[in-house]
Amino acid sequence: DVYGHGHSETLLGEVLVERPRVRGEVVIATKGGGNFYNRGVDPQIAQQFAERSGRSLNEFAPDAVLPFTHRLDFDPGYIRFAVEQSLRRLQTDVIDLYQLHNPSLAQIADGGVFDVLDDLKRAGLIRFYGVSIHDPAEGLAAIAGGRCDTIQVVYNMFSQDAAQQLFPAARAANVAIIAREPLANGLLSGKYDAADDFPHGDIRSRWPAHYRAARIETAVWLKQKLATPERTLAQAALRFVLDQPAVSVVIAGAKTPQQVVQNLAASDLPPLTADERATLAFLASSS
Repeated sequence: DVYGHGHSETLLGEVLVERPRVRGEVVIATKGGGNFYNRGVDPQIAQQFAERSGRSLNEFAPDAVLPFTHRLDFDPGYIRFAVEQSLRRLQTDVIDLYQLHNPSLAQIADGGVFDVLDDLKRAGLIRFYGVSIHDPAEGLAAIAGGRCDTIQVVYNMFSQDAAQQLFPAARAANVAIIAREPLANGLLSGKYDAADDFPHGDIRSRWPAHYRAARIETAVWLKQKLATPERTLAQAALRFVLDQPAVSVVIAGAKTPQQVVQNLAASDLPPLTADERATLAFLASSS
């Protein structure tokens, strides 16, 4: 829900209302836990917000959407509220998959954050639930708890750690893996070289210069190794993730309809060769 502070959900809801027959064929997956509403705002942040924006929080209605996310919030009352708001924006009566957005390892291991999700399942407001994580150890804790249906984690040619322990554990427990950032923030799209820069506001502009340069240099090398007349680097990157038996879904970003078509075409391409996978295994071991 935090993307565009609910705007992505609103757009999806409008599309599904225009195409009511499609709803039964679509799995709606969203997340919650980032509080961007005018509720539970720390007084110090409220003062900082007023100084930065020139507006007081008193000018916003209670529970109104704010132009910033002020904290992670997994309080049961907040999660229930967030689910209700997502349902309203999506214009649907049930969310197929609801994911907690970056709960801590301690919260996952404790398991209390999932109690409200069980209540929401019993109420028929969500069908399945899971967690979106950063560290594979958090996913292992979720699997050990035995309550999550899915785990969303970063997995791409640059970031392969999840395959070591998390993926085998997920397969053994029948927990679905949702792989995000398969194109490594676009660097594996094949569009960039060392001369490229990123505008202010782009997350990649905030990366340390040496880190960004090293990743772009490696992406250029991978393009030489993996791109063919029949397959772009981006499609090879998607194929790399899809080849993992533990992965159920890949979240692939796209800015144009053409990119959507190209991304989907990766599903029909042959798996990477043994030599290609050996090259990528070497990359993982040397990074």
